[in-house]
Parts: sequence; C-alpha cells; structure tokens
Amino acid sequence: MDATDDTVVDFWFDPVCPYSWTASRWLHEVGRRRQLTVRHHVLSLYLLNQDRTDIAPEYRRNVEASRGPAKVATAVVTRCGMGALADFYTAFGKRVFDVWRRPTAAEYHEVVSAALAEVGLPAELEDAMESEEHDYAMRASHDAGLALVGRGDVGTPITSIDGVAFFGPVLNAIPRGAHADRVFEGARLLAGYPQFFELKRTRVQPPVFT
Repeated sequence: MDATDDTVVDFWFDPVCPYSWTASRWLHEVGRRRQLTVRHHVLSLYLLNQDRTDIAPEYRRNVEASRGPAKVATAVVTRCGMGALADFYTAFGKRVFDVWRRPTAAEYHEVVSAALAEVGLPAELEDAMESEEHDYAMRASHDAGLALVGRGDVGTPITSIDGVAFFGPVLNAIPRGAHADRVFEGARLLAGYPQFFELKRTRVQPPVFT
C-alpha cells in the first residue's frame, strides 16, 4: 500500500501498561512518516485479570492499585471524545514512563490530575478513579477489543490494522525512524495472513522508553 494512503489503526490500551506505551509511541512515530489515523480505546488490565487464579499476589496488588487510570481514561473518552483520550494518554504516559516508575494509588491521583490540567480537561474527571459511573462503558470498550482477538492468552495492547486485530505488538523499546516503518509493515503483513496467530519469545530485560 502506498505510504501516502491514510491507514486507520484501532488501538486498545490500559494507561498503566508499559507495553501499551511503547506500542503507542511506535504508532506515533509511524504517524510522523505517513498518513496514519489512530483511534484510541480503553482496555483494562484489572478486567483482564479479574477472574484469573494463576497470577502472583504482588501482581494482583499492582493491578488493583492501578485500576483508576483506566476508569479516568474511559470518563475522558465518554465525556470529551477520542481525541481528548489520545491527548490525556500522552500527558499521563510521559509522567509515568519517561521517568519509569510504578506509582502508588495515591501517586496515580497526582499523575492523573497533572495530565488532565496539561491538556485542558475538566479536573473533576479525576473523580472517576474512585467511581463506578463509567465502569459499564469501560467494560464495553474492553469487551469490544477482546471480541476481535478472543479471550485466550491475550492482553494489552490490542492493535487493529486494516481491520485485522492482534494482541501486541509487545515492544521492549520504541522503534524510531525507518525502523518504525519496517515494524509497521511487518505487523500489517503478518496480520493480513488469515492463518497467522502468534510470534513470541521470553522477555529478558526491562522495557526501554527513551
């Protein structure tokens, strides 16, 4: 496909997931080099792990403590639209991943508050962190993403290119420049083959966000 053609990508993410962040910044990089429209949707790590019995207690505690930002992201897209969600996510993510830390529940409140202020969104959207008001909408968005890839061994992010969705890509660093384009074309090529299902290898180092 000609790089001048506009390509639509649907991207499901949880704001606190490091691999959602690397994939989102990869798509941002691709968008600097070609016509690319990315539509952002919320996926919840909490909902993904809600009924699992095989995860470590520490991981479950982290998931429980970090469920608030996905609630706020849902409130943002519900009240202010998909463009506002993309802006909020960028402002939120750079405060967490550009300094790579795992905030506490209280620190997430500070990050959310600062991110909302930066992009000019209503401060009261932070209240969604402790509210169930947008839980139905969050689950609907979450379920819509999973419906495209199944509920097996999948997680966040979920990416749909040319209407074909897959879990991932799980990128340990952000591809830049021509590398970003090559990864994009590779993902598109594999996703376009109807009998392709999985590539995977064990992660052996922490993610790199620079």
